[in-house]
Amino acid sequence: MSEQTVNLNFKQAKTDKDIRDIFDHTIDAFSDTPDFHWNLSEIKREVKDGWQLYACQLDKEIIAALFLKIDGKVLLSKNTAVKMNYHGSGYSHRIKEFLEEFASVKKLSEIRHYCRIDNFRMYSLNESHGYEKTQNVLGEDGQIVEWVKVFDGTKKVRKRK
Repeated sequence: MSEQTVNLNFKQAKTDKDIRDIFDHTIDAFSDTPDFHWNLSEIKREVKDGWQLYACQLDKEIIAALFLKIDGKVLLSKNTAVKMNYHGSGYSHRIKEFLEEFASVKKLSEIRHYCRIDNFRMYSLNESHGYEKTQNVLGEDGQIVEWVKVFDGTKKVRKRK
């Protein structure tokens, strides 16, 4: 992991101002959200529905947004793409590591990640981090696929049952 990716921080949006800041900083970059339109009212709806919104920040610049929700012992996750000028620098891998660290701290046993069916970069990333694609297809048009990674809290991956 490069020194630069270590400096990627994850800040939870706790106020309407935080949500607005994430939206304002990323308005031109994040049209590829998994299951909703990237606009302020829909972002707020996601938060109201129980998703925690995080800014993925490099210094003060927001380069991606991440949504997390705990459902029993399962961490549900979805994220926007990393801003184009940061592709290929390891930030998407760092986001995956953050998800595993978060799940481990919360003693969760599984991560379920959602992405668009045509997001081949995310397919490759998920596979490289030990996620398996499920048969679950979601969304209005069946355009969202679900990936799962099962582990025992120590980041030791178990095979799905």
